[in-house]
Amino acid sequence: MRTRKRPPSHPGQIIKGLYLEPFSITITDLAQALGVCRKTLSKIVNERSSITSDMALRLSRAFDTSPELWLNLQRNYDLWHATHNRNDWKNVQPVGIQVNAPA
Repeated sequence: MRTRKRPPSHPGQIIKGLYLEPFSITITDLAQALGVCRKTLSKIVNERSSITSDMALRLSRAFDTSPELWLNLQRNYDLWHATHNRNDWKNVQPVGIQVNAPA
């Protein structure tokens, strides 16, 4: 598997760059359309909060995408940062549990 050197984009950056700015939609207007408070959406757009399952469902309806798209964007962002910002996970050793193959 190829290792990414550059971090993936935060889903908030995607919302801002592909939907808000090009279509001149305000955070307030989008928050209202999504049925969430402005502060919640603002935190996501400003990369201070993560996409939840509920938000992924809302975004998928609003932008005619899949909820998996939004959850995968968040997962990729989180995993890249966990991999590159911490090293203590590298000290974990295999537990040594053997799984028996079906007979």
